[in-house]
Amino acid sequence: MFENLKELPADKILALMQLYRDDPREQKIDLGVGVYKNAEGVTPVMRAVKAAERKLVEEQQSKSYVGLVGDPAYSDAMIELILGDAVERNKVGAAATPGGTGAVRQAFELIRLANPKARVWVSDPTWPNHTTILAYLGMEMKTYRYFDSETRGVDFDGMMADLKTADKGDVVLLHGCCHNPTGANLNKVEWQAVIDLLNERGLVPMVDIAYQGFGDGLEADAEATRMVAAGVPECLIAASCSKNFGVYRERTGLLMAVCQDAGRTGINQGTLAFLNRQNYSFPPDHGARVVTMILTDPELRADWAAELEEMRLGMLEIRQQLADELQRLTGSDRFAFLAQHRGMFSRLGTTPELVQKLRDDHGIYMVGDSRMNIAGLNAATVPVLAKAIVDAGI
Repeated sequence: MFENLKELPADKILALMQLYRDDPREQKIDLGVGVYKNAEGVTPVMRAVKAAERKLVEEQQSKSYVGLVGDPAYSDAMIELILGDAVERNKVGAAATPGGTGAVRQAFELIRLANPKARVWVSDPTWPNHTTILAYLGMEMKTYRYFDSETRGVDFDGMMADLKTADKGDVVLLHGCCHNPTGANLNKVEWQAVIDLLNERGLVPMVDIAYQGFGDGLEADAEATRMVAAGVPECLIAASCSKNFGVYRERTGLLMAVCQDAGRTGINQGTLAFLNRQNYSFPPDHGARVVTMILTDPELRADWAAELEEMRLGMLEIRQQLADELQRLTGSDRFAFLAQHRGMFSRLGTTPELVQKLRDDHGIYMVGDSRMNIAGLNAATVPVLAKAIVDAGI
């Protein structure tokens, strides 16, 4: 059996991480891996997470299974955080998953189960896991234009033109906020136009929201997802707690199936439970329990929200510093888009050859498509990166 296995292509980001580790240069900068880092280069455990974990260790009496879809209190807390009062709770089926990736995978499984002929439309570019999971599952995928390499903004006209060719029943994968890998986002008017198009053509949206609170704030970052959930007959929402709660290794996610016909919720909920059972049975509970404690305790929630806001403002400050430094060095505002993008990432819109030059000549590591993690920078490394970008001729 094993002799039939073939070497599979390496994950580009994991390979980049290894190259960075193997680089002996002291003045190297890691802008590749999608993990938040503070000014000291550390991915911190948030204060509220530590407090909740201390309390959990003292109070928890059992490590027995919770349930196929996780603790209902976790689903309730996350639905309130993401959807607010945009959709009535009885219209939402939900299941805890191992991280946002688990939620995405389960969503694709549900799509394949419900409509095997559905094509899934993803933005060009999108998070690489979207495309690799779809390919692995053998699901047909289409791309719609999204990033304009000239303006470094959204190619909205191209996006709409492509989605107008989608067939009824196709699924459109959208990023709720802080688009990964570009950092470029739709505005409210554009979101409404997308929703109108989805309804006009009978398309089903799937929203991946992994960075709520990292862009314009917790409420503002949820606005588009709430508009979609309230504005279409049905949708899927895959959510992650890795970034905004900093619980990366605890694998804490949630998949929601939203349907305006509340009579369908029971079947949707049962399907989510079935899919969990076929994949991993019971989802991880520790991270979900911690998140639930934070969201349902006013003091912990306030402290968490305050620390998250500090992280968000810190990334915005770094963005502005980098844009200002590049303007100073070039005498041009062509890098102003860096301050306009939101979330952890921005895409420079340059070639793989120039990205390679940054790595070879300056020890600056970013993904080959020029996606860089803004959270990998600090006040000391911003001038280094800016000079390297100019020296490389980007």
